[in-house]
Amino acid sequence: MSVSTDYLEQNFKRPPLLKRLGWFDWLFAALAAAGAAYAHTYYAVLMDGYEVGILYGTTASLIWLGWSWKPARQLSLAVALLSLSAVGLYGDDLARGETSFFLKFLVSSQSAIMWMSALYVMATFAYFFGMFARSDFSNRVGSALTWSATAMGLAGLMVRWRESYLISHDVGHIPVSNLYEVFILFAVITALMYLFYEGRYKSRQLGGFVLTVISAAVAFLLWYAYARGAHEIQPLVPALQSYWMKIHVPANFVGYGGFALAAMVAVAYLLVERRPAGMLASRLPSLEQMDDVMYKAIALGFAFFTVATVLGAMWAAEAWGGYWSWDPKETWALIVWLNYAAWLHLRLTKGWRGRPLAWWSVAGLFITLFAFIGVNMFLSGLHSYGTL
Repeated sequence: MSVSTDYLEQNFKRPPLLKRLGWFDWLFAALAAAGAAYAHTYYAVLMDGYEVGILYGTTASLIWLGWSWKPARQLSLAVALLSLSAVGLYGDDLARGETSFFLKFLVSSQSAIMWMSALYVMATFAYFFGMFARSDFSNRVGSALTWSATAMGLAGLMVRWRESYLISHDVGHIPVSNLYEVFILFAVITALMYLFYEGRYKSRQLGGFVLTVISAAVAFLLWYAYARGAHEIQPLVPALQSYWMKIHVPANFVGYGGFALAAMVAVAYLLVERRPAGMLASRLPSLEQMDDVMYKAIALGFAFFTVATVLGAMWAAEAWGGYWSWDPKETWALIVWLNYAAWLHLRLTKGWRGRPLAWWSVAGLFITLFAFIGVNMFLSGLHSYGTL
């Protein structure tokens, strides 16, 4: 059966989404809606109209994701259980993090993030071993470790959010405000995107390549925490005290995650394309499949990065009085956008495929990396609050 026929069967011959839902789907939706209603009621005094809209918009998106991608339901429930357990153990006393065994060693934000880091590194080795040894068991272990690490990372972010409010309501904020927090976000988003493609293509052979970039992010995260004390929760600078941060930053990092995924798949593509009769060629997916993953990852990442750029301009107009100021961060965001716009243009209108776009994907990761970190290290401007 051809690939195109498979695609048609999977996407056009199935019943509509609502007709495919079972009782667990509706239970998941009810739990998500109840959680949102409880949060709105309990925290209404701290929320403005925009934040209420973000809350319910996020809930609707989560329900849709859980309905469309079934594993997201179990992940969401696991994250909720871990997060609520930590919140319950803390109560109203942050000091319990040092006296409660489960908080100190499992579900406090710092403990959960350390578990995330260790599990991602272990998953990387499991995937590579599974690829070279042709061990399906090792690949399945790698997948399970990646799911577990992602759950711990998301739970760590949720608990860190609560911990910031336990310090003080003036300090409390969503944990996407500095390099330490967004590196965690980058790791879990990239992992989620990979896990989606892993399930979609029924192939775990690319796990080692994608988890390598996540493990690199984890290495930076650990260095940044212990060398710079970046894990300490700090008050927000005035420019970040806005509801815009809750939507601009996550959208940005869906873009970064897509670009990182495409680049690591491109590395695998180039290794196989260089030696089509080599060992890797017999262990990795086909060139056509990897090319397709590259394209879809960049297309998704570009869409979210475009939305994030527009949201950032609107935030800038509110915070600084103008939509665009050619600040170094804004300039490099535009360079990233133009780079991937050109990539997609050449693929869709000129029919480019294969090696040129694979090399371009790898180069794009370095351009994105400079926009993400290099600007903070070497350039100054209105975004200097993210410096190393």
